[in-house]
Amino acid sequence: MNGAVTQLRVVLIEDSPIIRERLIESLTATGRIKVVGQADSERGAVAALASGNWDAVILDLQLKQGTGLGVLKALGPVRPAGAKVIVLTNYAIPQYRDRSLALGADYFFDKSREYDRVRNVLEELAGDR
Repeated sequence: MNGAVTQLRVVLIEDSPIIRERLIESLTATGRIKVVGQADSERGAVAALASGNWDAVILDLQLKQGTGLGVLKALGPVRPAGAKVIVLTNYAIPQYRDRSLALGADYFFDKSREYDRVRNVLEELAGDR
C-alpha cells in the first residue's frame, strides 16, 4: 500500500458494553475506521467530543446518565466542520427522529432494523476521504 491510509475518526456514545464491542469490531475490521473515543453517559460524551478531533459520532439516545438529545444540544460549538452525527437507537419513534434531526443529527437509525446501515454510512464517508 502506498502512503498512509487516513482513517475516519469515530466517537462511539453507547451505554451497552456489548453493543459498543460489537460496533467497534464491525467498524474497525477494514482498517478504514478508527474509534477514537467512547462514552456511556451524556457528561462523558460531551468530554469525549470536546476535542473536536473526530469525523463522525455514533450516538445512542438512551445513556447511563443523561440522553443523546442532551449530547446533540451540546455539540453545536464543538462539532468539527463536515463531521457527521449518526443516531442509533432502540427508540426510533417519529418524535425522537424529528427532534434528533432538528438538533443536528445527519442520520437516524433504528438499532433493531437498521443497525448495518451505520457501518455502510461510515464506510462511504471513509471512502470519500
